[in-house]
Amino acid sequence: MRFTRRQFVKVSGAGLAGAATALVGCDDVVTQQLAQALEDNPNAFQPPRGKDIDVATHVLNRCAFGPTVRDEQSIREIGVEQWIEQQLRPLQIRDRACDWRCMGIESIHLPTAEMYECNEQRLLFDLTRNKILRAVYSKRQLFEVMVDHWTDQFNIVAFKQDCRWLKPAEDRDVIRAHALGRFRDLVRASATSAAMLIYLDGHDNKVIEPADRPNENYARELLELHTMGVGSGYTQHDIVEIARCLSGWTYENSPFRFRAATVVFDPSRHDNGAKQVLGVAVPARGGADDLERVIDIVCDHPETARYQARRLCRRFIADEPPADAVNQIAKAFTNSSGDIAATLRELFRSDAFRAAEHRGSLLKRPFDFVISALRVTGSSTDGRSPIMDALERMGHAPHQYPTPDGYPMEAAPWLGTMLWRWKFAIALVRGELSGTTVSADGLVGCATPVDQLAGRAWGRTASDTEKELLAGHDGLTLALAAPAFMFH
Repeated sequence: MRFTRRQFVKVSGAGLAGAATALVGCDDVVTQQLAQALEDNPNAFQPPRGKDIDVATHVLNRCAFGPTVRDEQSIREIGVEQWIEQQLRPLQIRDRACDWRCMGIESIHLPTAEMYECNEQRLLFDLTRNKILRAVYSKRQLFEVMVDHWTDQFNIVAFKQDCRWLKPAEDRDVIRAHALGRFRDLVRASATSAAMLIYLDGHDNKVIEPADRPNENYARELLELHTMGVGSGYTQHDIVEIARCLSGWTYENSPFRFRAATVVFDPSRHDNGAKQVLGVAVPARGGADDLERVIDIVCDHPETARYQARRLCRRFIADEPPADAVNQIAKAFTNSSGDIAATLRELFRSDAFRAAEHRGSLLKRPFDFVISALRVTGSSTDGRSPIMDALERMGHAPHQYPTPDGYPMEAAPWLGTMLWRWKFAIALVRGELSGTTVSADGLVGCATPVDQLAGRAWGRTASDTEKELLAGHDGLTLALAAPAFMFH
């Protein structure tokens, strides 16, 4: 369901005027980071001039976690097309400053087995902090957006059994390793990751005696969530046959605690009989190669191309994307053999992605809201507990969604988070988030009147009514609490 801003204000219960009342007496906090940046680059602050969201802001809102002064300068200097092309080639982007920030988070860089020596709560803290810092600071913004996208699609909650120690390795070696690579490689890596084997019980999928029934949990989610999608034509028979093909994949049978860190194929637990998956014969005695056959069958299926295209269009275009756009992107997915970067390149060239009607039409999920607020204000943050706590209160704590479908993409589940968003905006500008600072006065001083600052955050000029509301001392906070900033 798509919500207009008018519907959004009505459903959320207050709107900008209500936020204004709540913010009376808010004191802006003065730091130097962005103020100095704008002083050194006086042309950096160029608020939009039109009443509609401009293309540059639209691209930075969808292909990044919102605009920063640095990204705005870059996109003006080289143009939208070249900026997107650079983002599609993340390894060619020097990101040393962000890498340096995250290098001190030592636990997430450990070999998988050594993660068992870490406190499980500390591992989740470090994994979450790494995600926050990279979303805020990385120059490889599209890469981070896609990491977020695939993390939801291949969701693993960091609470189940050994996932408490294995999830950081899965994030590094599966999601981040393949976020802009080939879709088949991503699916294959996920299918044989220790964390996924634990989370969806693949490690217990065994057929030893003729009467044994394979564990179907992973096979079902492979079709329903990871590749083809619900209603794509697969049957219960296909689920059982895939489960048979994947039987025998488990972890090393070791008496030590870190046994689940090493994934192995045990032929004594595998069903070596002939199978048929989605109408394709899988010969008997295939052993470990049955996995490769299954991955090929499901990844090459036309419904997989369509499902992935629709999810990508929902992420980057609209909650209900145009059918012709989905068909266009599905064709690109198929023609490129599931090359994620090539598929996105076609998506970003599409008329639907650039269409004015789709700009500012997607409600930001809490993570997108928090990160975009930090980025647009030039905040300096250490990404620690105050930011994590805010995300948890909004119901969007990374890696903590319990079911395999991941955090919802649609707007409706997030409409109840508005009060916490307003409180976050207040705390951010007041300087009440320990470890995070924003140059509020510096920002306002570089954008007089303050509605120009709001224009930069929103990607368009403020209306006369909005200008009146923004004219007071709390203009920056109101700009972040406004419905216009809740959408991207």
